Amino acid sequence: MIIQVYPTSHALAQAAAMLLAAQVVSKPDSVIGLATGSTPIATYQELIRLYQEKAVDFSKAITFNLDEYVALPISHACSYHAFMQVQLFDHVNFKASYLPDGNAQGLNRECRRYDAAIQKAGGIDLQLLGIGRNGHIGFNEPADNFGYGTQVVNLTDSTIQANKRFFKSERDVPRQAISMGIGTIMAAREIMLLALGSDKADAVRGMVKGKVTPKLPASVLRFHPKVTLLLDEAAAARL
Repeated sequence: MIIQVYPTSHALAQAAAMLLAAQVVSKPDSVIGLATGSTPIATYQELIRLYQEKAVDFSKAITFNLDEYVALPISHACSYHAFMQVQLFDHVNFKASYLPDGNAQGLNRECRRYDAAIQKAGGIDLQLLGIGRNGHIGFNEPADNFGYGTQVVNLTDSTIQANKRFFKSERDVPRQAISMGIGTIMAAREIMLLALGSDKADAVRGMVKGKVTPKLPASVLRFHPKVTLLLDEAAAARL
């Protein structure tokens, strides 16, 4: 596990974007795993800048997102389909981009279909992650066991509270999501995790120095052969 600490969130975003761009430059038909939430927004802005400056061409690369809310229309401003369009996909030229369908008939079947689509694409070359305050990655919440494949998850109160700022009220936050499972994430050839702010410091410490446990899902990344953590100073403060 490589740990890189940056003095500002902007410096972190620049570094993360350069690593993502370097992956695509070295392998134009890369399969990239992407994340949502506030943490990667600045990284996506840097990717857009690199694309506009013709430093990188995404036209042969495809993406798979970590997750999507259940029973939230993709036209809803808070859906991850809408988020990704606004924050990245409308501004660059990926060959194709995929997210799980939280409105599918038969959600378990949709989970299996999504994992099969990733496998058919050749697997994820580089997976981008954030980390929740409770240590979740994707929407894999603290649990008694690590979930393997893409699955329907019940969101914890901690996650609902963290996400309610994107909605009109807490009542509007979906209670379930489809998320890549821990096994799907760990199958990526390389993983890059971003963490910003003092509210992530405890989770980062647990991930790096605590025991590996499904009670802190991100801790499983210690078993992955190629993980890079990009942290700002506040997120790294307890290491």
